[in-house]
Amino acid sequence: MATSHLAFVIGRGVLAALFVLAGITKIAGPKPVLDHMAQEGVPKILFPGVIALELFAGGALMIGFHPGIAAATLSVFCVATAIVFHRNFTERSERTQFTKDIALAGALAVLAAL
Repeated sequence: MATSHLAFVIGRGVLAALFVLAGITKIAGPKPVLDHMAQEGVPKILFPGVIALELFAGGALMIGFHPGIAAATLSVFCVATAIVFHRNFTERSERTQFTKDIALAGALAVLAAL
């Protein structure tokens, strides 16, 4: 296996693990996320869908199952998350979270395009 291919597979796996672990964390301790959703006016009925998206799209990306679709879906999710949850630019941590989500969306868009 070529070094560049190995780096690609490992990088894709690490990026995907971020979402899989986030989904698992939401299952293990849902209260902080549900509270944040309520604070932003996001209906809690969406919570199971968020978990499913993170687990299934993240898992698909991790194992290389329709990686373009998985990456594109997660890219859109990251943009939506940035806009809905991290738009309070008066707080440094929120600016950082917004920038992180947009950067992840960009990386995922690149993967989707490959």
